[in-house]
Amino acid sequence: MLIEIGKQIIHRLAVGQVDITGNDFGAIFAKAASGVDYTRPQGIVDVGRGSCGWSIKTVKAKKPFAQRSVRLISGRNSPTYSQNIDEFFSDKQKTGEAVLSIWNARVNEAMNEYSDLRIAVLIRNIETREFVLFEEEIQRYTPNNFRWKLNERRNFQGHDAISDRHCFTWQPHGSQYTIIRLVPGSARRFKIVHDIPIVSPAAVLKGIQYRDDWIQIH
Repeated sequence: MLIEIGKQIIHRLAVGQVDITGNDFGAIFAKAASGVDYTRPQGIVDVGRGSCGWSIKTVKAKKPFAQRSVRLISGRNSPTYSQNIDEFFSDKQKTGEAVLSIWNARVNEAMNEYSDLRIAVLIRNIETREFVLFEEEIQRYTPNNFRWKLNERRNFQGHDAISDRHCFTWQPHGSQYTIIRLVPGSARRFKIVHDIPIVSPAAVLKGIQYRDDWIQIH
């Protein structure tokens, strides 16, 4: 799979693409996994193959090989819309538990269709041509296993109740929900070591035998 993913990244670089977006990686991963890339994600699932569904994420890092954790934007969770909670700051623990409950409900919904639900993460640095890829099961979280506090920006941070590790961030303005995942030891690392020539637009047009009569002017 890594070779197929690398080939597709090289193709994009060769035609002048300067980065790999989340949508790009969804298409790349779907092809490498012989899956279906959903242009409109089905809940939290971006790519599907039979009973397996993947949520696809890509993250920029200066040194992907040295990265120990990643922040994954995982949707917008609104306690106001879902649980009628308007006063977020009056009970931080209640608000945080509501945020996790909304996430769990989305996972449950996805598992009605996919018995194997996974997340695929690409950590990238196009400039250094370094990449890290890992897959893990998508988790549901027990809300009372986490303690919530405010950071200096008055965003909510969820910490593991035992280790105090920072696991989640939720922004009350915009409702953005972020999961912080550790990069597992099983993550695969690869690097593009060959200089990639840029294919000019003229060469592309010549290769497809373009003619001006392909364009009809009205």
